[in-house]
Amino acid sequence: MKVAVILHNIRSMHNVGSIFRTSDAAGVSKVFLCGVTPTPFDRFGKIRPELSKVALGAERNVPWERVVSTARCVKKLKAEGYLIYSLEQSGKSVPYNSARLRRGKKIALVLGDEVRGVSPSLLNLSDAILEIPMRGKKESLNVSVAFGIAIFSLVRT
Repeated sequence: MKVAVILHNIRSMHNVGSIFRTSDAAGVSKVFLCGVTPTPFDRFGKIRPELSKVALGAERNVPWERVVSTARCVKKLKAEGYLIYSLEQSGKSVPYNSARLRRGKKIALVLGDEVRGVSPSLLNLSDAILEIPMRGKKESLNVSVAFGIAIFSLVRT
């Protein structure tokens, strides 16, 4: 199975580094860094220490691509046959652990920014919207933690 991850406007370098590290562990094929999501290297080509400290080298092992428009990235992957799953709480979301997902050979998981999440326009492009049921008083998890939970569920055999 080919699995891609689309990061939409995730601002924290620590979150991006953690997602790279978890992507490596889960066998993700490629990470798309969209909008304002930072890349592993700054504009001068130097490694970003805040990101690499958390990624522990995974940013060198997992292929990645910088993409300005998240919507164009999603549409391109859909045209290539990817199933698009967004991780977000919404009226149309289903619990990740009980969702009846179509299992394709290509899956892309969309993650939204730390404050607003995945935008409604991106949710409309999704084949399914997944959420992690919350049992405590907090309404959500840190994006990198939520990614870890969801990605291992998606790649299970």
